[in-house]
Amino acid sequence: MSRRVVRGESGNTARGESGNATRTPLPVVLAGARGHGRSHLVNIHRLQERGLVRLAGICELRPLDAAELDGFGAPEQSADFEALLASTGARIAVLSTPIQTHTAMALAAARHGAHILLEKPPAPSYAEYRRMSDGVVAAGVACQIGFQSLGSHAVPAIRRMVSEGAIGELLGVGAAGAWVRDEAYFRRAPWAGHRRLGGADVVDGALTNPLAHAVATALALSGASRAEDVEHIETELLHAHAIESDDTSAVRIVTSAGVQVTVAATLCAERPSEPYVVVHGTRGRITFWYRQDRVLVQRAGRGPVETEYGRDDLLENLVAHVTHGEPLRVPPAETGAFMRVVEAVRTAPDPLAIPTAHWRAEPGESAPRRVVDGVDALVDASADGLRLFSELGASWAPSPRAEAR
Repeated sequence: MSRRVVRGESGNTARGESGNATRTPLPVVLAGARGHGRSHLVNIHRLQERGLVRLAGICELRPLDAAELDGFGAPEQSADFEALLASTGARIAVLSTPIQTHTAMALAAARHGAHILLEKPPAPSYAEYRRMSDGVVAAGVACQIGFQSLGSHAVPAIRRMVSEGAIGELLGVGAAGAWVRDEAYFRRAPWAGHRRLGGADVVDGALTNPLAHAVATALALSGASRAEDVEHIETELLHAHAIESDDTSAVRIVTSAGVQVTVAATLCAERPSEPYVVVHGTRGRITFWYRQDRVLVQRAGRGPVETEYGRDDLLENLVAHVTHGEPLRVPPAETGAFMRVVEAVRTAPDPLAIPTAHWRAEPGESAPRRVVDGVDALVDASADGLRLFSELGASWAPSPRAEAR
């Protein structure tokens, strides 16, 4: 097997709106700096060291201490997001807050003229997504959705290979995600593991949150990223843990071009593995391990070729867009198909509990976890054969499947 590395520069020289080079850093406010937000804090520090941004403010219910802010000086802190935007004059707002707050906070940032990096999923419903995306367009600000996998240079490279017929005619796209999460994961926040909370949609779940990248990446590689690219959706939603949302699920999307996209995901794997997307063609296949930017091309009559690609950091790309007009990698419109899947999950019947005979308890990292027997092989078989759990003979899978159009 031949192997090569294709690395591109993820950095961009900042340019002012007049077109002249500038090193004036853009003031950034981070909303949600703990949990997953910590990764944004680390990334802001990286870009601050390069002179592209400066952390002007942090919105948290409990202020960060000196150790958490090491290397940042003393950014302003407040639990009042809008007051913080006003007092700091933030040009960019990074939002890493609970799913059900995304629309309101994005619109608040837009009202203050701040460009937005919004964590995935963009919203808990299609209606909220439309309200958010229409609002930022009306305000004249840019919004980037935090699907980091879509910043990978592998995505356009694979799409180019498919369009050029490298693997023949496109037959379909399958994605597989097998992760391990223990009971503490579903207690990490009040909204975790919920479909609704306090009357508001949350729609947390394997397909819509932790393994949402598998869904969005599979759709992008199929050429169906916008809402109008989706024809219909089938879901199979289940859970082994004692939660309201799904932790073991599969979905089939048929695109308006007739391409079948399936995603199988579980947080109850026997052992954790790297999630991946497989593009099936009549003369070969392309496998993309999207967290590693690693691509394997297998074609009839040729040896396999493995390539590692670079990727654009999405906050850095947003800075480049704001300062000198570089195209956004993941604007809201490019997540419309993903949001159609979120809506199908939201409106589907509540997930079914997997019978106790089909899962077992094992020690987890910080709490017990539940393991669904044989689910790892089923997830792989789904990606390989473009089939749902029920079609693979899983006795615990729902039947008939829920469908959304």
